[in-house]
Amino acid sequence: MKVAFKGATIIPVEGSIIENGIMIIENGKISNIGDSSISIDEAQIIDCSGTYITPGLIDPHSHVGLFEEGAGMGYGDGNETTDPITPQLRALDAILPEDIGFDDARKGGVTTMGILPGSGNLIGGQAVCIKSYGIMIDDMVVKSPAGVKFALGENPRRVYKEMKKSPSTRMASAFLIRQAFYKAMDYRVDWLEYQQKIKKENIKPEEERAFIKEPKFDMTLDILLKILSREIPVRCHSHRADDIRTAIRLADEFGFKLVIDHATESAKIGEYIASRGFPVVVGPLMTSRSKRELKDRSLKTPGIMMKYGVQVSLTTDAPVIPIYMLRESMIIATREGLPVESALETITINPAKVLGVDDRVGSLKIGKDADFVIWDDDPMDVRAKAIKTFIDGNLVYEYLE
Repeated sequence: MKVAFKGATIIPVEGSIIENGIMIIENGKISNIGDSSISIDEAQIIDCSGTYITPGLIDPHSHVGLFEEGAGMGYGDGNETTDPITPQLRALDAILPEDIGFDDARKGGVTTMGILPGSGNLIGGQAVCIKSYGIMIDDMVVKSPAGVKFALGENPRRVYKEMKKSPSTRMASAFLIRQAFYKAMDYRVDWLEYQQKIKKENIKPEEERAFIKEPKFDMTLDILLKILSREIPVRCHSHRADDIRTAIRLADEFGFKLVIDHATESAKIGEYIASRGFPVVVGPLMTSRSKRELKDRSLKTPGIMMKYGVQVSLTTDAPVIPIYMLRESMIIATREGLPVESALETITINPAKVLGVDDRVGSLKIGKDADFVIWDDDPMDVRAKAIKTFIDGNLVYEYLE
């Protein structure tokens, strides 16, 4: 079915704002977008006069469905704190689609989210990018894995120090990550040698070929090899500037793609981060300074980092703060220096790039998924509310008086 949404102010994010615009949806995709001159023949017309349309919002770092809301503090499936190195684990296997956080997401216009394991481990497991609507989690997946969660600083130190295990210091944290990567490199050598032996044997007549035993497959080391080959980025929880420096040091040593998550003290070394081209995911912004790492938390950080030229995304870290507060986080950051003209990028196209799904979501373009939000007023106004949220062209939330 061909549906034309007509008369709204359309904010495509990538491209100029379209006054009195038209967006046409077919088969869950955007088939056309433009001003009132584009053809809407044979389309069902939905009058959106007086409203605003934006892409669906994206939170690149949340734990919705892993730490179920309303279940009490400490309940959840996001931290397997029995081993500090667990890259083989998948957030996908623990997400509860019935978590009320998904309802909150749709009400707040959030259509796509990166779900990451928690920060109790140095390497916590594989992130997944999903849509915020569905019954079967497998049907909600946009990309898996969408990164591997690492964590530096207080959280893994605290967890394992209490257990009287390593790591209990930042020194041990960096060492154990290095050790895991060196094991993966040895594993890669084993497979390369195996492949070379097979190649040599295949040259011989079949009856003369020797049996070559295949190395034992290791899920833990295999995912680390995908990081080393830059197939999957590292999503590193790092608040303090020294932990950010360590994350960058490890990225330099092993050559992996790095996204700096939380980035609380990133502004202290903002020029350096910009020179290296690492994106940052800043937040949550509206929390108390509940631990030492957060004492320099500032609402100015997103604006400072964007002015340095860094690709900035925002996160609620839901359920740390509710995911419907993602847009409000952006609005408050504009009050503290985030440029208004590019602020929406921090909750749309930039997180789409972090998650590796910007070919499908994050802006309103022909061919992209029809994930969008209709607002009753300018979405940069905190008083505006989402009145309709669409995912793949389907209405998944409607505000009712």
